[in-house]
Amino acid sequence: MKEKKGIRSGVVTEGYQRAPNRALLRSLGITNKEMHRPFIGIANAWNTIVPGHVHLRTLSEKVREGIIAAGGVPFEFGVIGICDGIAMGHEGMRYSLPSRENIADSIELMVQSHRFDGIIGVGTCDKIVPGMLMAAARLNIPALLVTGGPMLPGAMDGKELSLTDIFEGVGKVARGTITEEQLADLEACAMPGCGSCQGLYTANTMACLTEAMGMSLTTCAAIPAVDAAKLRIARESGERMLALINEGIRARDILTPSALRNAIRIDMALGGSTNTVLHLMALAEEAGIRLTLDDFNVISEEIPHLSSLQPGGPYTMLDLYRAGGVPAVLSRIRTHLEDSPTVSGQSILEIAGTAIVKNDKVIRPLDNPAHHGGGLKILFGTLAPRGAVVKSAAVSEEMWKHTGPARVFDGELPAMEAILSGKIQEGDVVVIRYEGPRGGPGMPEMLSPTAALAGRDYQRVVLITDGRFSGGTRGPCIGHVAPEAIAGGPIALVHDGDRIAVDLVKKSVDLCISPDELEQRGTRWKPVRKSLSGVLARYRETVEQADRGATQVTSLQKDTP
Repeated sequence: MKEKKGIRSGVVTEGYQRAPNRALLRSLGITNKEMHRPFIGIANAWNTIVPGHVHLRTLSEKVREGIIAAGGVPFEFGVIGICDGIAMGHEGMRYSLPSRENIADSIELMVQSHRFDGIIGVGTCDKIVPGMLMAAARLNIPALLVTGGPMLPGAMDGKELSLTDIFEGVGKVARGTITEEQLADLEACAMPGCGSCQGLYTANTMACLTEAMGMSLTTCAAIPAVDAAKLRIARESGERMLALINEGIRARDILTPSALRNAIRIDMALGGSTNTVLHLMALAEEAGIRLTLDDFNVISEEIPHLSSLQPGGPYTMLDLYRAGGVPAVLSRIRTHLEDSPTVSGQSILEIAGTAIVKNDKVIRPLDNPAHHGGGLKILFGTLAPRGAVVKSAAVSEEMWKHTGPARVFDGELPAMEAILSGKIQEGDVVVIRYEGPRGGPGMPEMLSPTAALAGRDYQRVVLITDGRFSGGTRGPCIGHVAPEAIAGGPIALVHDGDRIAVDLVKKSVDLCISPDELEQRGTRWKPVRKSLSGVLARYRETVEQADRGATQVTSLQKDTP
C-alpha cells in the first residue's frame, strides 16, 4: 500500500490494521486508486423547506465534479437548515440561533470521525453559513464555502418586491391602507424561486462577509442562485480544494485578524445585518482571535456606508451583482483594507486592485457615500452597559437622536398585539425583554414587530430588545442589549413611562433614572423564567451573552454577569 504522506485520511486507509475500514469504504464503490487520494467532505445544507437551500443539491453535485476532476474523493453529508422567515413570529424562531452551534458541531463530528482531509460547506442562509465558518475555524483543516446565492426579486405592477414587503404588508392591513386580498396578491408575487431573500438581509450579508474574509471564491456571494455562474463557481470550488490541500493552506491561515477586520469593513460599506456582529464574534472565538464590540465602532468611523441595499435602500442583491459584487466594493475601500490571503490564491488587495465598479449609484464613491459613517453602530449606556447593536444605515436621520417614554413588554407577542391594535403612540420607545440568548431562549428575531411598525407607518417609534432583528428590519431598532433581562441587566428594570434616550451620534442608549433608583429596583427584581425541555433547556444553561456572540460554553467557562 502507498502511504498517504501528510494526509489525515491515511489514518483510515493505510496499513493492514485498517483492512476493516477499507472494506467499508470499498462497499461504497471506492477504488484502489481512490484509497490513496485526498478525502474531501461536502457539508450540504440541502433540504426542501428552505428556499435558499432547495437548489443546493445541484450545486453540491458540481462541487463533487470539481473534486473528482482535481484528483480528490468527495463524500457528501447533510446538515440542518432553518428558514428564519418561516420560523419568524412564533415559537419556532427560538430554535434558529441554537441551530448555528448544532451545524458547527455536526460538521466537526463528521470531519473528525472520518478524518477528511478538507471540508467544503455548501449553504446559504442565516445560521448555516456562520455555523460552517465556525466549524472550519474549529477544525483548522483546508476549508472553503460555496454560498448558494440570492433569490431574484419578485415583481408586481412594475415594482420589484422582496420578503420585507410582505412583512410590512401585515402592518398595512392592520392600519387599513391595504386589504387582505391585496396582501395575498403581494404574497403570491414576492418570492419567485430559490435563493436567499433578495435584500442585504443576514444570509446575503454573511455570504458577502465570507467572500471578503477570503473563505469563498471571488464573486461567489452575489451571483444569483439561478445563474449558471453559480454552477461554474461551485465546480471551481471543488477543484480549488485540492490545491489548498496540496499547498497546506488551512482555515486559520485564511481566518486571520486582518481577514475578520476586512469582513467588518465590507459590512460597514454595505450596511449589513446586525446579526453579523453575533456571528463574527462567535467566529473570532472559534479562531482564537480577540475581537470586541469596540472594533466595530472603530471601523464604523473609518468606512462610510456606500450601498443602499434593501431593506434600508432601494437596491437588491441582483443590483449589487450587476454593479460588480463584493470585489467592486473592495475596490472602493481598497486603501482601508489590510492585505490577507484568500482561498482563491489571490490576496484581498489583488482582488480589489483588479475589480471594476459598474454602477456608481449602487456602489457609491467614497467621497459621495449614502452615509458618512458605517452601516452598523454599537451603542453603550446605562440601558446597555455591555453594548447593543443598531443598523444605523436603515435609520432616518431625524431619528438618530430621540428621547421618549418606555412601553415595556415581557416578550414579543404582547408587543406585537399592541402594535397591530394601534396602542403604540408616536414618540414611544417600545422595550421587548426576556427575549435574549437565555431569556428567550434562543434570542428570537423581531422582524414581525419591526415590520408591523413600518407597515403602520410609525415614523418616531424606537424599538429596543435583548433579542435580535432580522436583516430585513429597518428603522430605529436596537437589539442585542447586554446584559439581557434574565441576567439582571438594566433592561429588566425598566418601568412603563421611564424616559429612554437614544443618540446614534454619541453611540449611546440610556435609561433616564438615577443610579439610586436603579439600584433599588434591582433589589426588588425577580427574573421571569420559562419552563423548558429539550434543546432549549440545554441551550439556556450554556449560552453566553450577546456581546460574546451568544456562543455556547461549558459551565466551567461560563461568564456570569
